Amino acid sequence: MDPSISTSRSGHRLLAALGTLFLALTLVVFAAPAAASANVTPDGQEVTDFYFGGMITFEDEPVPDVTISVDGGGFTAETTTDAEGRWRLYVPDRDSYTLTVDEDTLPDGVIVDATQLPEGMQPVDGTTASFAVEFGLTGTKIVNLFLGEGVRETTSFADQLVSRIVGGINFGLLLGLASMGAALIYGTTRLSNFAHGEMVTWGAVVALIVSSVWQLPLWLGIVAAVVAGGLLGWSMDAGIWRPLRRRGFGIVQLLIVSIGLSLALRYVLQFLIGGNTHQLPGSSPEPMRLGPISLSYIDLIGMGAGLVVILGVAYFLTQTRLGKATRAISDNPQLAAASGIDVDRVVRIVWILAGVLAAISGILWAYFRPGVKWDMGMQMLLLMFCAITLGGLGSAIGALIGSIIVGLAVEVSTLLGVPTDLKYATALVALIVILLVRPQGILGRKERLG
Repeated sequence: MDPSISTSRSGHRLLAALGTLFLALTLVVFAAPAAASANVTPDGQEVTDFYFGGMITFEDEPVPDVTISVDGGGFTAETTTDAEGRWRLYVPDRDSYTLTVDEDTLPDGVIVDATQLPEGMQPVDGTTASFAVEFGLTGTKIVNLFLGEGVRETTSFADQLVSRIVGGINFGLLLGLASMGAALIYGTTRLSNFAHGEMVTWGAVVALIVSSVWQLPLWLGIVAAVVAGGLLGWSMDAGIWRPLRRRGFGIVQLLIVSIGLSLALRYVLQFLIGGNTHQLPGSSPEPMRLGPISLSYIDLIGMGAGLVVILGVAYFLTQTRLGKATRAISDNPQLAAASGIDVDRVVRIVWILAGVLAAISGILWAYFRPGVKWDMGMQMLLLMFCAITLGGLGSAIGALIGSIIVGLAVEVSTLLGVPTDLKYATALVALIVILLVRPQGILGRKERLG
């Protein structure tokens, strides 16, 4: 056989194989969105096993184009009624939610008739368009709403602002617990720990396993979570970070290791509790009204516990010998070592303290949102870094102040017209604005470059 013919045939086979591979990749690329869209409704909702649905009618006639939304457990979604007045809203879990009808999309002079609400469904205080709803024994809940003539009740802007400010402080305190630990780690090691979000999740997961899975008292679950958080911080430093520091790994290399560790821990946590959202005992208690402010007893306990722990950390850093050594290492590790401070011992204690603070923050976060989920810490990570940078890198008190600013920005932003899906982005806007005025952060120090 002519060698040129054999070579030509081999080339044709190669081209045919490449063409087949290209066609297969093309089908995968274009089929993937189609497959994904099969589980998405026309209005962009992800189809789940749980949903609220029903009809909106006025004088026995369907009312189309009414916007209705659902909110709860950190999840929000909205849809509009079709030509027959029907609507459906999918939610991730069988939990308690708040259903809201956009009164601007209702016909003039009508409101939702509260006298014809389904059994077990109650209006939210101060409104005629928001209602507390929860599932029964099944994963579906039919909510038929009937309109009637009436005057719309709304909460004044001032009352809403006060309520959001209190909510922002509550959010900022629990975010501050996690951010202070991460700031201490950065101050003593210059490591931006991307696995800190999983340390937060770990505390909530341990509390869930002890109190819900093993059916032990909640206080025992909280104690176990705090101890487990400290052990996780100790083991991470003893098993990973100290050996890598001694090998002379640079900051960038350690940063990449922390990203890989974050991914590994996240999926270990998913293996432990699955992909669903789980509730700690006593979640979603009945709120108490203090004027325009609506808080549950868990919110009050969480805010009080957060303040006590934060004051304790401040006392530790400013009044104790070990705390002063921590600040010295944060200022200048080489000089601190030359002064006789055992840097490795102090760093180990900082990791334990960061693990404890992260665990407490995880428990409070699980009650604040509410729910324990395998990736809940990852959702906090960007906000933590934002708070740390805002307050000044390496400053634990600065991280607390930055966390309060982030909490207020997130909670108040929706009152000023920011869509709910973008409220966390306002924290980044606040970060940019403050850094333009003070690049080193609120409590950070200017450093000479070059």
